[in-house]
Amino acid sequence: MREIRTFELGPGEPAAAWRIAQPLILQVQAGEVWLTLEGDPEDYWLARGQSFCLPRDAVAWLSAEQGGAQVAVSSAGGRGAGMQRVTRAGIRSWLPRWLLAV
Repeated sequence: MREIRTFELGPGEPAAAWRIAQPLILQVQAGEVWLTLEGDPEDYWLARGQSFCLPRDAVAWLSAEQGGAQVAVSSAGGRGAGMQRVTRAGIRSWLPRWLLAV
């Protein structure tokens, strides 16, 4: 069994930084999301249904495109092969141990 958390990102909200404590899978469930990882020169735009594997010890910056977005985050647990390497401040008490807000 694995835990899956769902987050809603509102339109116009500032980008949020997430420190990734263990490998995670981020999946966009609604809307479009902009994602970048510190130290990675690429920016990623993910649409509904797309996933991204977030590596351990990364700092990921995430925001919603116009209209907002909903994302699900789960432990990679050794899964995610073949997926792209692919996370909100103010909700620290909500976050599981493996997802620490910056």
